[in-house]
Amino acid sequence: MRVGFLQMRCKFGDVKKNVKKAVTLLGRVSNATIVLPELFNTGYLFKNKKELASLAETVPDGYTTNEIRKVAKKKNLNIVFGIAQKVKGKIYNSAVFVDSKGKIDLYRKVHLFDREKLLFDHGTSLKVKSTDEAKLGFMICFDWLFPEVSRTLTLKGAQILCHPSNLVLPYGQNAMVTRCIENRVFAITANRIGIERRGPVRLEFTGKSQIVSPNGEILVSAGDKSESLKVVEIDIKEADDKNLNPNNNVIEDRFSSYYSIITDK
Repeated sequence: MRVGFLQMRCKFGDVKKNVKKAVTLLGRVSNATIVLPELFNTGYLFKNKKELASLAETVPDGYTTNEIRKVAKKKNLNIVFGIAQKVKGKIYNSAVFVDSKGKIDLYRKVHLFDREKLLFDHGTSLKVKSTDEAKLGFMICFDWLFPEVSRTLTLKGAQILCHPSNLVLPYGQNAMVTRCIENRVFAITANRIGIERRGPVRLEFTGKSQIVSPNGEILVSAGDKSESLKVVEIDIKEADDKNLNPNNNVIEDRFSSYYSIITDK
């Protein structure tokens, strides 16, 4: 199975430019599952809800989804990308999945980071999507901080964690290595690069997009300064083997009754 990420520099508010860049770069690959960054089409630092609402789009009939759908069908790609999604008076930080036939599904970010809590509504469920090749679990950026997310997705059958991101903290990528080891799954983290400054607020995105194996091996990664489109071949069956060694299985060795405090509080 071929999987990859597109690491981008995004211009705030210029949806058409950002989407055109992504579509052009995606046109260089085919027959793969590719993950793009969180909010790749709009940028991240919305000043207020009014500005966010002006840039949010509907799914599946919005401009960005339609353009990504075209390249997905043309190049036989499954694509996961981040977008501000408006629906019934609410706006979600969403990850949209478009398959190679143009069919669409999505996940709405549950764990909102910092000022996101002032702007977005949070999602209420976790999502796993089956494709012809694998089961994909969706998480967005700050979801990485909560091990319950990746474990729940794993228990739902996910073999690959698809992780659109706008990472600014310095340790998110390292944490995803641990998420892969503790669940024995693959993970694709697609991050942004560059600096975004809106008024007094400044964020620098850390780049270093990566694909990690169930053993915690970084199969391919990007730097922190350049745009990058990278694709690797993986054996998805590796994610079905939950044995750490002949005597330990990361799923079967759990004592679920001991962990009830996690869900009770």
